[in-house]
This record gives sequence, C-alpha cells and structure tokens, in this order.
Amino acid sequence: MKVRYTLALIIMQADVEVTFSFPSLDKAEAFDPSWVNMDAQELCKHKGSTVQGGVGPFGLLTLASQHLEEYTPVFFRVFKAKDNHVVLMCSDATSSSLEKKLYKPSFAGFVNVDLAQNKLSLRSLIDNSVVESFGVGGKTCITSRVYPTLAVFKDAHLYVFNNGTETITVENLDAWSMNYPLMN
Repeated sequence: MKVRYTLALIIMQADVEVTFSFPSLDKAEAFDPSWVNMDAQELCKHKGSTVQGGVGPFGLLTLASQHLEEYTPVFFRVFKAKDNHVVLMCSDATSSSLEKKLYKPSFAGFVNVDLAQNKLSLRSLIDNSVVESFGVGGKTCITSRVYPTLAVFKDAHLYVFNNGTETITVENLDAWSMNYPLMN
C-alpha cells in the first residue's frame, strides 16, 4: 500500500476534509456486469483497499497504528461502466483491530457524482472508536464502529494512501484535532 502523507495530529478525535484529484479516468477498471446484482458492501469486500486498481483505491487510513497492523480505510474506487463511471466509497473495518472476536464489517455505497472535474472530496469525523465519513459533500455517508487495540490515544495515526496505478493528487487537506466537550 502506498502511503503518501502522515498527519501529526491526535487522531483519536479529529475532523478531516480532503479533496483528491486525478488527471484522467482512462485507467479506471472495467465494471464487471456480474457486479450489477452485487450490493456496494459486497463489492467493497471483493475490491478492498489492498486490492490494486486503476483509479483507486485511494483515501484515508484512519485510526491506524504506526506500522499498519491496524487501520480503518475510508476510500474511493472508480470503475468504468458501459456508458458512465461508477464510484464506490468504502469504509472497511476488517483490519481495524487485532482483536479476533469482533464484528468487523465493510460498509459501502455508490456515489452519484459527475466526474467532469476529476475530483472527489471526503470528510471524516473520527471519535475514538467511530469513523463517520461523508463522500462528495454527503452524497454518501458511512459510519463505522471500530475497536483498535494499538491505534489508541496518541498512538492513533492518519495516513493518506493510493493503491491505484493512476496518480492521485491531494488538492486540499484540512485536519483538526477535536477537544473533549466542556461539561458543567
């Protein structure tokens, strides 16, 4: 997995906004017609963040341990269908914890977006064991509950990654550490 950026934040509670761009959609993988009957979640399991593609997978590795023993990827993958492009957004908890007996599903949705500008945006709110992500201004929203054992407190990292063959540019990245609420 190609990790490009590391952010020095206390990631256990963060608000991250990132805009990705790509020069072309020519390298987008073909959308297999047999996937039409597969829901987005099944496709995400089949084409996870570690499966190299053309345009993607690219996105964020949230609540990640330093050496990536644990991480929760939130990512996009672009496919070329017969008459258009299909954008898949995933949040995959299968690598989120070293704990074996946890429910660690992948969640996904298709993003209805015009790719004429060759850009996709992602906002993720990370709060200890919850990763809530909004693709393209909220057109697709995914919430994942994760229970990392290593990527906790000051040992939780955030990385930007691209595991596709197309170059992905981070046009904008804003990240804020969030404080605990003030209680009276």
